[in-house]
Amino acid sequence: MRYEIRVAGAMSEVMLDEGFPELESFVIASQTVLVGRIVDEAHLYGLLTRFQNLGLRVTELRQLPD
Repeated sequence: MRYEIRVAGAMSEVMLDEGFPELESFVIASQTVLVGRIVDEAHLYGLLTRFQNLGLRVTELRQLPD
């Protein structure tokens, strides 16, 4: 399933490349938007844990139509 995850603030390219290589990203209105395929619930929770460990605040998470 494809998901869109919005994070408060602009994430650095290094953080995106090293922390979330499986997701595409762009910045709009002082938010970083990450989009990509999440294979299962474990993958989703793993991503959320990475955000938390990096001190990032997820402001929105939604499933996208395939």
